[in-house]
Amino acid sequence: MQLVMYYYISHFHNQTDTMKHTKVKDLLSSNTTLQTVNAKGWVRTFRNNQFIALNDGSTLNNIQCVVDFENTAEEILKRITTGAAISVTGSLVESKGAGQKYEIQVSKLEILGDSDAEKFPMQPKKHSLEFLRENAHLRVRTNAFGAIMRVRSVLSFAVHNYFQEKGFVYVNTPIITGSDAEGAGEMFKVTALPFDGTPRTEEGKVNYKEDFFGKETNLTVSGQLEAETFAMALGQVYTFGPTFRAENSNTSRHLAEFWMIEPEVAFNDLNDNMDLAEDFIQYVIKYTLDKCAEDLKFLESRLLEEEKSKPQAERSEMTLLGKLNFVLENNFKRVSYTEAIDILRDCTPNKKKKFNYIINEWGADLQSEHERYLVEKHFKCPVILFDYPANIKAFYMRLNDDTEPGKETVRAMDILFPGIGEIVGGSQREERFDVLVEKMKALGIDEEELWWYLDTRRFGSAVHSGFGLGFERLVLFVTGMTNIRDVIPFPRTPMNAEF
Repeated sequence: MQLVMYYYISHFHNQTDTMKHTKVKDLLSSNTTLQTVNAKGWVRTFRNNQFIALNDGSTLNNIQCVVDFENTAEEILKRITTGAAISVTGSLVESKGAGQKYEIQVSKLEILGDSDAEKFPMQPKKHSLEFLRENAHLRVRTNAFGAIMRVRSVLSFAVHNYFQEKGFVYVNTPIITGSDAEGAGEMFKVTALPFDGTPRTEEGKVNYKEDFFGKETNLTVSGQLEAETFAMALGQVYTFGPTFRAENSNTSRHLAEFWMIEPEVAFNDLNDNMDLAEDFIQYVIKYTLDKCAEDLKFLESRLLEEEKSKPQAERSEMTLLGKLNFVLENNFKRVSYTEAIDILRDCTPNKKKKFNYIINEWGADLQSEHERYLVEKHFKCPVILFDYPANIKAFYMRLNDDTEPGKETVRAMDILFPGIGEIVGGSQREERFDVLVEKMKALGIDEEELWWYLDTRRFGSAVHSGFGLGFERLVLFVTGMTNIRDVIPFPRTPMNAEF
């Protein structure tokens, strides 16, 4: 017993011998100078054998560390290169340089990890976004990607904060699933069967009964169906997890792996659903504006600089912060799909054939160009479109009672934002067992496969609603980036699963 006690005392004593390092963010906001501090981070630049710009990822800003080069060994000075990890100890003093409050007068410097200056890809110069994607493991050491990832982190926390404050239950829905929630069929198969000598049925098809799960399984495209079952017991739930689409799309708006936020609420109709979505989006944007002011201001400047190279017609009408405040300060305009079609059919870009997809008739599936026209040109505020044609929406959306044959509509809603188009898709769910079964039959969806989903309509069914929001689309909007591959740490796209 004495030996054990001695170890803990000795261990604790040794721990306190070493000064704990302070984050750069906290040093720069300190009110006390002439204190001895320790900072650790990565060298951004080293000038005149004297001035180190040190960054540790806690803030956009570097802290300047001033080295007494006359009393520092030459071999140490040579190792202070861009990308090197170092530890500095010294006095925190008021800086004489412009644009910085404090600096560290270094009394002790230790190289923690060397970086070959000639081979390190993230040199202190402007890099193209394409080059940075090829170096996704190191791009977060740049100002832009450090800012994006800090904003992403705060937005993620805001999502949980909002739902937890409202009394929602966080539900982890399966990543491996036997159902296709969207009916789209663009799913990644999950199998443990060998590719050589795959077991076959008498008809020559793959025999999934011999597979790991005894049936065909895929990576999930949505946690919605499972979340609905929990909403019908817990009242209000939300999921926030990874989803997968095997869609061979190489656009700036699509990923094969992304994160989805999906609340489901019992007893909510479509109007309640629209209220919830609007309140939620405004909350998370406001929260992030408050917590990430410095990073967002930097991203706004970056966007303004990028837009200088574009023709005037292609530049954004609003700054990044202007766009975010635009969403906060404007009530979302609620417009039926039918009214939107009338507006688009009669608008100048449609009549002059400026749209890539001309709107001729009711029933057309709206494209991003149409959605952005409604938000940015016609209504000049965020828009919620509702009551879409049934044949362009998913099977689980509630059929409206008062629709005419051939023009059936469902209680669906999409939220449209400036610069991005659709950011949220949701609906009131079809709670009537008979109607849901008929819709599934019409689309060839196997009732036996979704027997458990139909049970929620057999036993205590009730009106309920929910929506899905692709988290990366939200991060894209809040950061002002234009390619979705730049707002997720390691993007997964067709022909690309690097890192």
